[in-house]
Amino acid sequence: MIVALIVACEIGFWVLLAAGLAVRYLLRMERTGMALLLCEPLLEVVLLVATAVDLKNGADPSWKHGLAALYIGYTVGHGHRTVKWLDGHAAHRLAGAPKPVGPPRYGMPRARHEGRVWLGTVGAAVVATVLLQIAVWYVDDSSRTGSLESWRATAWRAAGIHGLIALTYLIWPKKAPDVPEPDHRPSAPGR
Repeated sequence: MIVALIVACEIGFWVLLAAGLAVRYLLRMERTGMALLLCEPLLEVVLLVATAVDLKNGADPSWKHGLAALYIGYTVGHGHRTVKWLDGHAAHRLAGAPKPVGPPRYGMPRARHEGRVWLGTVGAAVVATVLLQIAVWYVDDSSRTGSLESWRATAWRAAGIHGLIALTYLIWPKKAPDVPEPDHRPSAPGR
């Protein structure tokens, strides 16, 4: 049931996002579209409650409960940035707004950008860790909570790998391509 609910929440996230953007920009109902976008966190609340009820009803803590915690953490850490990015592109394509500025491509600005994205992953790991620890305390049986504890390690392993990748942008910043000087010599006749 939990895995099906995670899949339903993911599908619901994209359906609410598409509906919110369509109502906001195609139907020009900005407040209604924003209200639909603001309903997205309710999906995570439903998943959290369903996971807690599942554990309360005596389900053995398993990878499903750990995955639910990681999913909620990821949504908290990266959901806002995803919605904002897609909103900017929808405004450009559907409402004639200027094209959104993409992330910097070179040097320290790119390293700072990657660092901010990594902080979202750290936030996701923190949220997942807190939820998993609450579940461990809730179950209160160390012989049954091993899988939940391993998911905490998974969350921090993902944050560590992402951190190493972000660090490469700082250590080896990509340099902007050299743009050749324009040739200001007059061209020869006949060319």
